[in-house]
Amino acid sequence: MQPEIATALRLQEIDSRIGDLRKEIDALPKEIARIEKQLEGHLKQLELDRAALAANQRERKKYDVDAQASREKISKLRDQMQGAKTNEQYRAFQHEIEFCEQAIRKAEDHILDLMGESEKLEANVKTAEAALTKEKASVDAEKKKAQAATAKDKEEVQRLLATRADAYEQLPPNVRSIYDRLRTRLRDGKPVAEAAEGRCTACMMMLRPQLFQDLKAEASVITCESCKRILYYTAPVNLESAIDELPAEKRGQSAV
Repeated sequence: MQPEIATALRLQEIDSRIGDLRKEIDALPKEIARIEKQLEGHLKQLELDRAALAANQRERKKYDVDAQASREKISKLRDQMQGAKTNEQYRAFQHEIEFCEQAIRKAEDHILDLMGESEKLEANVKTAEAALTKEKASVDAEKKKAQAATAKDKEEVQRLLATRADAYEQLPPNVRSIYDRLRTRLRDGKPVAEAAEGRCTACMMMLRPQLFQDLKAEASVITCESCKRILYYTAPVNLESAIDELPAEKRGQSAV
């Protein structure tokens, strides 16, 4: 392979890796948003459970206040009943007291029901709080992991950019011009492609026989007439020749 083609191919590999790393870096905000979104379910559930528990406690307090008001009213009615002058007045006080006592019993029944519900709601809140704490720890760990990976990617990009600059400077101006033009124009951003079996493996178009022969001969920099990519050719490996070139002990192992 011609040195300039080898350099262009190496440059393409570096650019491809830099592109992949930058995609990972750009994806970090979305990844963190996805991770944080995991908390929403537990947060919403905890808010609902806390709201239900608060409503339960408010209702219990209301019934407790109503029952206390009825008790105070009964106390006043009994004091007033002492001054009743007629049986009708006395019975009216008794009737009012009975009505208040019924109100107290109803309030107390409601309070008992609410207390039973409150136990379940408190258990739900505790469960949701525990789940949220666990989820927060998991999310924090994932976020740190993602941020550490991104920091590592950024360091790798800087290292590759320095390596790229060296490789880029080694390209002859004509190859550099072709490389730069194709890198921005092609969808895959890969200006270098292998030619095999008489065709360009990128666009899959057949090459003219003479062009393919020139490519094999490495007479000059050859580009695909269809997609304009810089082409290279890898000669097939002759296994017998490769084995013959091995040391004697290695040849014996290859034969086995």
